[in-house]
Amino acid sequence: MEIKTIESYISKIPDYPKPGILFYDISTLISDKAAFSASIKLLSKAVQKYNFDMIAAIDARGFLFGSAIAFHLEKGLIMVRKKNKLPGKKISFEYELEYGTDTLELNTEAKGKKILIVDDLLATGGTAGATIELLKKAGSEPICLLSLIELTFLDGRENVKIPTETLIKY
Repeated sequence: MEIKTIESYISKIPDYPKPGILFYDISTLISDKAAFSASIKLLSKAVQKYNFDMIAAIDARGFLFGSAIAFHLEKGLIMVRKKNKLPGKKISFEYELEYGTDTLELNTEAKGKKILIVDDLLATGGTAGATIELLKKAGSEPICLLSLIELTFLDGRENVKIPTETLIKY
């Protein structure tokens, strides 16, 4: 299946969650076994040139793609979660948003590991940039950000200081 065909499975919802926003809904893609499988294979192929030990998936839709890619590539998975979603000992990183602050956490030992970061969408790059800093704080080396969709008009790559791979660009 080609990227253009995979893209056709992404629903476009105007004025959601508020007027003027065009929401790219991946639920229609992941509900189709052929389209979801093809997207995982293409995303996995996009990062073949990188040497990494583990995958860090960003809460929450990044978990869908990150876990499937980890399974496909036989890699371990780290969940990067929003604050207070993980039990046990955690490493945290607080970052600025347009409307305040947020905190990301992880509790997996990642020290000394090369990490591929996976999310469904690269928009402004704020969460991806914070994930990079959180992983560095944990003693790991983020080597690439991989996303299904990139909203290029938001210039998110400017906030991501590592190589970035994306399948679908709007």
